Amino acid sequence: RGPAGSSTASVAGMEELLSRSVPPLPPYETKEKAPPPAELRSAEFVRYYRALEAGPPRAELLTRLARDFGVDHGRVAEFSAKVLQAREQQRELGALLQAEDRLRYYLSPQYRGLFQHLGRLEGGLRFLVELRGDLVEGLATKAVDGPHVKEMNGVLKNMLSEWFSTGFLNLERVTWQSPCEVLQKISDSEAVHPVRNWVDMKRRVGSYRRCYFFSHCAIPGEPLIVLHVALTSDISSSIQAIVKEVPPVETEDTDKITTAIFYSISLTQQGLQGVELGTYLIKRVVKELQKELPQIKAFSTLSPIPGFTKWLVGLLSSQTKELERNELFTESEWQEISEITGDSTTETLKKLLNNNEWVRSEKLVKVLHSPFMRLCAWYLYGEKHRGYALNPVANFHLQNGSVMWRINWMADTSPRGIAASCGMMVNYRYFLEDTASNSAAYLGTKQIKASEQVLSLVSQFQQNSKL
Repeated sequence: RGPAGSSTASVAGMEELLSRSVPPLPPYETKEKAPPPAELRSAEFVRYYRALEAGPPRAELLTRLARDFGVDHGRVAEFSAKVLQAREQQRELGALLQAEDRLRYYLSPQYRGLFQHLGRLEGGLRFLVELRGDLVEGLATKAVDGPHVKEMNGVLKNMLSEWFSTGFLNLERVTWQSPCEVLQKISDSEAVHPVRNWVDMKRRVGSYRRCYFFSHCAIPGEPLIVLHVALTSDISSSIQAIVKEVPPVETEDTDKITTAIFYSISLTQQGLQGVELGTYLIKRVVKELQKELPQIKAFSTLSPIPGFTKWLVGLLSSQTKELERNELFTESEWQEISEITGDSTTETLKKLLNNNEWVRSEKLVKVLHSPFMRLCAWYLYGEKHRGYALNPVANFHLQNGSVMWRINWMADTSPRGIAASCGMMVNYRYFLEDTASNSAAYLGTKQIKASEQVLSLVSQFQQNSKL
């Protein structure tokens, strides 16, 4: 048989597997008495899924699972009507609550039963995290799409959020004595400041440094999310000092340590995206450090500003289209910039920003310092998405109740830092006694707590740049 025949056979095989693996929703009356799931069927689903190639074959299975084993819409409509009826007839509360419970039962998609059974299998939780990783990836690349798949992704995310709540998580510290595979995983998953080699890795878990991760009791020893901390005497304004490649310092002198800088937080599992782990990890590490080093007075991050350069280039482009003169810089700044680039339009500046070449010109770095600082302050403080900070890192730390503390010029001079944020980084500072009220103010009224430095840069932006 040709390929067409074999693919028809595989679709039939897939349908058969799904109807075998996904447990039917038992009638409401017998829901407590439903027979326990056949473990073999769940295990068979895992084997079948893992044997499929990543990409289209898995996307096909996930699409079918979401589409054909979701909610029974007919049942939902029927029981919604009964809830309304119970309210209109003003029947006693018990009857209304029972009608609501029945509706809630039928609002549960059928595949939820499969996920629950998988979560109980040995190794099942790890498998569900992998499966959600494929879903997240598929939705990002549009390999899987449509309301059914998005709904299934949301259902699985909520289930994982319950299974990965803090009660099930263990905080572990990484040292040079940790198992080799743990060090390798930490090194591979470092998303913010890539680890260059073993000397670099040794430095990051050595003296004046701490590295912690969360693991789950069902997946022991496996780092799920990793936090790197530098122990310093002041709030760092440059990442070079923290991740420079020097042999680990001799023993720590605790008298020199007054500040903890969180300089990198990385999720190692794509399948746990959107599951609240980072906030809890930071809180737990703060407690841990307070126990170990009670003299620490300041807790702060040194954070990247992903997306700033892209935003800035976009602004320059839209300014050029609308009018020939530029509104982001003052007259005298633009004059100086044009003299250095030899171009009175924004084209050359855009090119230099896109290829990182502008940092080679000392003159250009000097003249762009002031305008870029105020533009960056506005990007972090003023640019919004649904009323919250547009920048994802800012939004994360502000939700946790930190203060936007200080924007640092030329704080990350690596090619990656220049490309993402024109070399700038920002400190979000955690005043422990205020984090709860700051977080509530940000989430409730979308207020951003910021320092004098940041607010002064924002007002310079409002005076000198017209947006």
